[in-house]
Amino acid sequence: MMSHLLKMHRRTIDQIIHPYDVYPGQPPLLLALSAEDGLSQRELAERIHNKPATLTVMVDRMEKTGLVERQPDPTDQRVTRVYLTDKGREVTVHVKEAIKATDELTFSHFLPEEILLFRRLLLQMQDNLRPKEEDN
Repeated sequence: MMSHLLKMHRRTIDQIIHPYDVYPGQPPLLLALSAEDGLSQRELAERIHNKPATLTVMVDRMEKTGLVERQPDPTDQRVTRVYLTDKGREVTVHVKEAIKATDELTFSHFLPEEILLFRRLLLQMQDNLRPKEEDN
């Protein structure tokens, strides 16, 4: 049930942002760069939990649509940094709005107390699934 709900949530967001040349899987990259622009491709891959090869394909596509641009690191020419373009910054605003609108739709008809309880339960599930460090 949770898997199906997450797919519906993502699909709703994807439908809202599609007119802005943002494709499924790209919002986390835009949000990561809006929080800290100029990350290396390796840093981006780690932040959004993607494999570097997958991220490269994603950045290629986003560069073609004018959302991001690559620039060599000024101090280490082996490193490429990814930056939002003006279009990318503008589109990120729409992505954030789409996420907010989808969240509001998702939680419509919920009481504030129910939302707080749901959040607490999700945090507990996350904690239950988080790998525990082995005792030495």
